[in-house]
Amino acid sequence: MSSFLLALQFLTIVPLKIKEVSEKNIAGAMIYFPFVGLLLGMALSGINALLVILNFSPLATNIILVVILIGVTGGMHLDGLSDTADAFLSGKTRDEMLAIMRDPHIGVMGALSIVSIILLKIGLLASMAVPLKATALLLACVLSRWSSVLAMFLFSYARKDGKAKAFIHGMNLKIFVLSSITVLVFAFAIWRLKGILALLIVAGCTYLGGKFVSRKIGGITGDTLGAVIELTEIIVLFAVCIS
Repeated sequence: MSSFLLALQFLTIVPLKIKEVSEKNIAGAMIYFPFVGLLLGMALSGINALLVILNFSPLATNIILVVILIGVTGGMHLDGLSDTADAFLSGKTRDEMLAIMRDPHIGVMGALSIVSIILLKIGLLASMAVPLKATALLLACVLSRWSSVLAMFLFSYARKDGKAKAFIHGMNLKIFVLSSITVLVFAFAIWRLKGILALLIVAGCTYLGGKFVSRKIGGITGDTLGAVIELTEIIVLFAVCIS
């Protein structure tokens, strides 16, 4: 239970305030990342249904859903995306890029990445068939949280220290397999064989993205993991739109 609560605290703004945790609990929290994604997706699906009942326009509904997701996650993943964009589009060396990602100030590329990802989410939600919207919200939240687990399993940490270090160093085959079995079951339950196909697409994109990042900075960081989650949500929404 403590590992699940830790996962919930790490991925959302739920005020659990868990301070004293063991390395085992930190690592074990990754097993529950898909569960947290499922809770987020269920909450968004419920809010979507409520807004439809209250006769909100499709545009207003989509904007509210995206804003709520940002709020519930504390904008943490968007922050990682913006830092990653500022660093990787700077044309700097490895050490300079790592320094840029720790700079609290946002650059032009970071700001553009945030605006772009928000507009893409709103646009993709508006483009899909109405009956598939709940499916898309559930699948995007579940698969995106698991994609960070996959990245932490496949790639090493690029820094000597940082918030994500404990998770990555505690990763092992058992944790990855349990998390992957969970996401496999969720993906099939949400969208049957298409859900499995979406999972495979996410896995492939996460691997390719991780290889690219590792070539640039020698591994992954907490910021690049945030970027992975944000970009995976877009990939899943896009997949649902063209299904």
